Amino acid sequence: MTKSTPQITNTGPARNPMTLIGLGLAFALIATAIALGGNSLAFFNLRAALIVLGGTTAVTFVSFTWEETRDAGRAMGSALAGGRPCLSTTAMQLLQFADKARRSSTEAVIRSGMLVKSHPQFAHAIQLLGDGIAEPMVERMLEEEVHSSLQRHHMSARFFSRAAEVAPAMGLIGTLVGLVQMLGSLENPSAIGPAMGVALLTTLYGAILANMVFSPVAAKIERDAQTEAAKISLYRAGVFSVNARESPRKLELLLNSMLPPAERVRYFK
Repeated sequence: MTKSTPQITNTGPARNPMTLIGLGLAFALIATAIALGGNSLAFFNLRAALIVLGGTTAVTFVSFTWEETRDAGRAMGSALAGGRPCLSTTAMQLLQFADKARRSSTEAVIRSGMLVKSHPQFAHAIQLLGDGIAEPMVERMLEEEVHSSLQRHHMSARFFSRAAEVAPAMGLIGTLVGLVQMLGSLENPSAIGPAMGVALLTTLYGAILANMVFSPVAAKIERDAQTEAAKISLYRAGVFSVNARESPRKLELLLNSMLPPAERVRYFK
C-alpha cells in the first residue's frame, strides 16, 4: 500500500543559497576591514579595475569559443543562484510516475503531462521505448546524455579556472604599469601616489577575483556536474524499470542504492 504522498510541485532545481551567502560574507569581511582602516576610497581605482577586469575578460575569451563562453555564463548564473538538481525530489517523482504507470498505463501517465516538463529526458526515453526503440539504443542515448552533460559542465568549470589563472597575471601587469608610471613621475611628487595606487590595487583586485570569485564558481560547477550526471543515472534506472513493469517497490530499493544516505527516500510503507 502506498504512503499518502502529497503531489510534488517542486519540479525545479533545489535552491541552495550557500554560494551567495559565502561570497557575500567574504566581500563583507573585506569591506569591513577596509572601512575600519579609514580612507575607503583609496581602495577604488578605475584604472586598476579596467586593467584587471577588462584584461581578464579579454584574455579568457581568447581561450574559448563563443558557445563555450555562453554556456559558462549560464553555468555561473546557475551556480550563483544556488540551483541544482535535487536527487531526492527526482527519485520521489520517478516513483510516483512508476506507481501510477503500473496502476493504469505508461501512455496514460505520459499524456497527463506528468514529468514531461520537469524531466523531459526521462519522458523522452519512455516514449522511445513505447515506440518500439530497442533498450540498448535508449540506454546508449542516456549514456551519451551523461557524457554530454559532464563535458559541458567541465568546459564551463575550465573557463572559470582559466579566469582564475589570468586574473593574478593581469594584476601583475597592472603592478608593472603602475611602477613604470611612478618611476616616470619621480620629479612630480603629486603623481607618485596615484601611480602607486594602480600598482598595488591591481594585485589586490586580481587576487580577489581569482580566489573569491572564479575558483569557487569553478568548484561549484564541477560539483553540479556530478549531481546532474547522478540525476540522469536515476532516469536510466527508472526508464527500464517502468518499461519492464517492475514493482515500484523494487525501483525504490534500486534508487535508494544510488542515492547518498542523506537523500534516500521512502515512498512506500
